[in-house]
Amino acid sequence: MIQSKEDLYHYLKQDRIMNWADGKVDLIHAIKNVILPNKRLRYLRILRKAEYYTNNNNVLQYWYQYRLLRLGLRLGYSIPINVFGPGLSLPHYGTIIVHINSKIGSNCRLHACVNIGAKGGKAPTLGDNVYIGPSAVVFGDIHIADNITIGANATVNKSFNVENVAIAGSPAHVIKENVPSWVERHNLD
Repeated sequence: MIQSKEDLYHYLKQDRIMNWADGKVDLIHAIKNVILPNKRLRYLRILRKAEYYTNNNNVLQYWYQYRLLRLGLRLGYSIPINVFGPGLSLPHYGTIIVHINSKIGSNCRLHACVNIGAKGGKAPTLGDNVYIGPSAVVFGDIHIADNITIGANATVNKSFNVENVAIAGSPAHVIKENVPSWVERHNLD
């Protein structure tokens, strides 16, 4: 949770790095972001500021929650505050729905049409460096370990406690072991 200005700056920096927007790409991407601002990064900035002001009971929380809701509707995101750790990556626009009771670690990457939902009021807990492919569904009172890759169209309704694996299918099962995390594969750590 973001409690201080230092926490806020840390979260914002990690979000930029995990979205390849921290100057690590190349000059062409930098120029493109000046001409066509990245709305996904703007959404993440508003999300983090809404978290900061809400956690500190500042009156600005209402302004940032309003902006978050408004931009989220345009981009297709329904992401509540205080769910994700630092380094949230949203590479595409599109429907992303996350339950308010979910707890997700740092450096999570969510693709379009992902649904992280609850079953019986209990939502999932995901570790650090989790990659969730397009149209994946993760729901229920489950735990996903660190460094797990969830494939496209997977339905995850049971816990996976072994790190560095790829899971896919409906229902999901381990398809490959000793898989480096998406953060390691892209040298973002």
